[in-house]
Amino acid sequence: MTGNEVRRRFIEYFANKGHSAQDSSSLVPHDDPTLLFTNAGMVQFKRLFMGEEQRDYSRAVTCQRCVRAGGKHNDLENVGYTARHHTFFEMLGNFSFGDYFKKEAIDYAWEFLTKELNLPP
Repeated sequence: MTGNEVRRRFIEYFANKGHSAQDSSSLVPHDDPTLLFTNAGMVQFKRLFMGEEQRDYSRAVTCQRCVRAGGKHNDLENVGYTARHHTFFEMLGNFSFGDYFKKEAIDYAWEFLTKELNLPP
């Protein structure tokens, strides 16, 4: 299975579960002076989580472009030494804004992996 296929199936799966598919936001957050780069999938929803903004949906799914450039979990010294450390990557994410919580998120993740992608439990 290609990365494109995983990405497409992830977004379709969560869209079919009532999530609004949102485009990746900019790598450079224009409205957040606390960040130089977008480093996580939730960045575009930061104001929503803080209660400073409202949207017309309560669930979202994204494939967010991210840059790792340092910070709290700085592992730049590992870039290039392992297959899982990259400076530029995409983060798949499903988000709930008060609509569901951890139990349901775990159930969705389990169903996506074991039923949608047919990975062994």
